[in-house]
Amino acid sequence: MSAAEQPELRYRLPLFPLPVVLMPGALMPLHIFEPRYRTLVSDCVEDERDFGLVYHDWDERGPFLSEEGRVGCVASIVQHEALEDGRSLIVVEGGERFQIDDGLESDAPYFEALARPYPDRPRAEDATLSARRRSSIELFQAVVASLPDAPEQLPDFEPEGEVSFLLAQTIQIETVWHQELLELRDEVERLDRVDRVFRAALR
Repeated sequence: MSAAEQPELRYRLPLFPLPVVLMPGALMPLHIFEPRYRTLVSDCVEDERDFGLVYHDWDERGPFLSEEGRVGCVASIVQHEALEDGRSLIVVEGGERFQIDDGLESDAPYFEALARPYPDRPRAEDATLSARRRSSIELFQAVVASLPDAPEQLPDFEPEGEVSFLLAQTIQIETVWHQELLELRDEVERLDRVDRVFRAALR
């Protein structure tokens, strides 16, 4: 049994299903207006807790059922602005990925689940992986430089750190593509997908 499969690593997590995908390391602004999610944000701010953002298209999939196996991203609230009418504007930062292990019944008006970490499969960090990341970064920079309104200073990423999710968040494409990439458990596989999009943009 791997570390990620050990029952003791399961944790209780409030869930916020939305038709968007949050990537690890990415920032995302959210407008909170539905009453149950006002409560979720209020509870998380008060208790200094995170919540889980799960991709869910209500029109395509119907009601959200906290299905076992769904993969999402832990969201940390880094900015919070309460509005007079009870709504709020927040900015969240993506943390680790998680997988729903079991839905929970609770007194809270929002969804909750038992979740477990969803890490990559083990892969040695070596010079080859750094070079592979550097190749994707250079391809991304070539795409940005080719834009008519390209910025004078190109974004920079460190090849020693995980960059596939950071690069993926710059791509405007179908949301399902982002979710599929989020579920991949290998950095090189994710970089391969990102590179295909960048190469297509350079044609």
